[in-house]
Amino acid sequence: MRRAGLGEGVPTGNYVASGYSVYEEENEQLSEGLKEKLSIDIGTEVKYQNKMLVDMDTDFDSTGGLLGATMGRLKLLSRGSQTKLFCYVLLFVLFVFFVLYWIIKLR
Repeated sequence: MRRAGLGEGVPTGNYVASGYSVYEEENEQLSEGLKEKLSIDIGTEVKYQNKMLVDMDTDFDSTGGLLGATMGRLKLLSRGSQTKLFCYVLLFVLFVFFVLYWIIKLR
């Protein structure tokens, strides 16, 4: 008398073991292929990110030079007469208020 259970209808012996090993070998090959593709993609992404970092570093260096030149001009301006600077700021503020008044009046 046979009992019904797991594995019924599945041939036993070398066929099952060899079938399992074929699937396992195929699975290993596919996973190795996936690992290679991922490592290539990761390598490409790292190269791209490094290039972007180098570009950003270059941009920051040029911006630093520009800011240094601007700070030099501000120092030169601050060494000048404080009266002239105060007059220029006052004239600028009056001009801005005049423009704002004119814009509000036209509405």
